Amino acid sequence: MITRQEALELLREHVSDDKLVKHMLAVEAIMRALARELGQDEELWGLTGLLHDLDYEETKDDFSRHGLRSAELLEGKLPPEALHAIMAHNDMTGVRPESQLDLALRASDALSGLVVATALVMPNKKLAEVKLSSLKKKFKAKDFARGANRDRIRLCEQLGISLERFLELGLEAMKAIASELGL
Repeated sequence: MITRQEALELLREHVSDDKLVKHMLAVEAIMRALARELGQDEELWGLTGLLHDLDYEETKDDFSRHGLRSAELLEGKLPPEALHAIMAHNDMTGVRPESQLDLALRASDALSGLVVATALVMPNKKLAEVKLSSLKKKFKAKDFARGANRDRIRLCEQLGISLERFLELGLEAMKAIASELGL
C-alpha cells in the first residue's frame, strides 16, 4: 500500500481543482475518524477517502467511468477492498456497496458536503463556528445543500453509528484540518 505522501503526490498529478483537493482531504479526515471509531485500519480508510475522486477531472464528462478509472490508476497501490469502495461510491458504475469500507466512503463523501455548506452559511464562513446542533438542523432542512444526499449520510447507521454521532465525528474531523480546508 502506498504511503500518504505518495498518495498526495498522486493526487497532485491528477487533480488541479483546489476545491476538489479540499473535498478529498475532508473525506479522508472523516474516514480516519470513522476507522478509529470502528476499530478499523485508519491508514487504509484514510487513503481510500483521500483518493476516491482521483479520476474526477478525467471522467466528469462520462460519469459512468468515475471510480472505475480511479481503481485502474490505483491498481497495485491500494488493496482490492479500497478499490472496490472507490468504484462503489458512484452508483453509475454498477458496483454495489458491500463492506463497511464501501458504506463508510459513501456516507463520508456526502457528509463532507453538508459540513462545508453549513460552514459557508456561518457569519465568518469558518468550521469553528459550526455547532453540532446547527449541523443537525441543516441535515433536517431538505432545501439546504441538496447535493448532500441525506440517505447516503444515513448509511452510518448500517455501520452501527447513530446519525448524531456520525455528524459529530465528521464535524470534529473536519475542524481538525480546517486550515487545510480554508475553513
